[in-house]
Amino acid sequence: MIVLGIESSCDDTSAAVIRDGVLLSNVLAGQDVHRLYGGVIPELASRAHQQNIIPVTHRALAAAGLQPRDIDVIAFTRGPGLMGSLLVGASFAKGLSLATGAPLVDVNHLHGHILSHFIDLPGKALPHPAFPFLCLLASGGHSQLIIARSFVDFEIIGQTIDDAAGEAFDKCAKVMGLPYPGGPVIDRLAAAGNPQAFRFAHPRAGGLDYSFSGLKTSFLYFLRDQTAQHPGFIAQHTNDLCASLQYTIIEILMRNLVKAAEQTGIREIAVAGGVSANSGLRRRLSEEGAARNWNVYLPELRFTTDNAAMIAITGYCLFKAGRRTALDVAPAARMD
Repeated sequence: MIVLGIESSCDDTSAAVIRDGVLLSNVLAGQDVHRLYGGVIPELASRAHQQNIIPVTHRALAAAGLQPRDIDVIAFTRGPGLMGSLLVGASFAKGLSLATGAPLVDVNHLHGHILSHFIDLPGKALPHPAFPFLCLLASGGHSQLIIARSFVDFEIIGQTIDDAAGEAFDKCAKVMGLPYPGGPVIDRLAAAGNPQAFRFAHPRAGGLDYSFSGLKTSFLYFLRDQTAQHPGFIAQHTNDLCASLQYTIIEILMRNLVKAAEQTGIREIAVAGGVSANSGLRRRLSEEGAARNWNVYLPELRFTTDNAAMIAITGYCLFKAGRRTALDVAPAARMD
């Protein structure tokens, strides 16, 4: 079965081809224009998707040595995401389905992040978590703890009540004057800093839920007070600030993940989403896994950010489970 995946939920246009679970190609076009504004501008993003989606899909098929007529299934991101961006991907997928006769499968973007752990490479089977597994999904828009019981059976047992971990990284980076996206910049600068140099708030939301708004406020007020006394404080302590902030976010994420593993008794532990690329989080997960006898699954870095490979593998799994999507399905900026 050959599946073409289309991803356009935010500012990256991506197309990928999977044959029977094995990745043949994964092409992505980014949008650097947003760096000028310190965040994604929805109208600019949707316009760029219109420009990129046909050449990106052409390159993905060419890299796989295939023609449009070879496609058996077209999987596309229905949501959640920016409505204008989603409309471009969904409309293109529908048009290609009409042209080729390949059936459609709509995919929840977050579902795709979780199932990215089931992508295999040519000649190399990657490690896959066994069901049921516990997944920490951490990205710019979401922070969730999820029990995955099968390819189609998920239960959210904890989630953020306000901001997401990736959002905390990016907004705190912006306060320090660091470029967008701030998460990778903080990760790089933190390597030369002291994670114990400064202490920030560790909000508790109750149960297994997360909260990051209090941390952002704590960080903002700390910088405000320090720069009032020492105008060059941020420049003099950038590395330590990044290291301390990163340490705090990881501690908040890990606190509930450990609690969830203890409550459920699940030792198959996976992490997914853009924040799963953070070197500090990956290191901490590996250390906790060794100490607690977990089987830890870290996605390849290229599968952590938004990409069509995760949409293609999810479409593949859903199609085999019987999912079919009608042409009148509408994108959704928010999805359960």
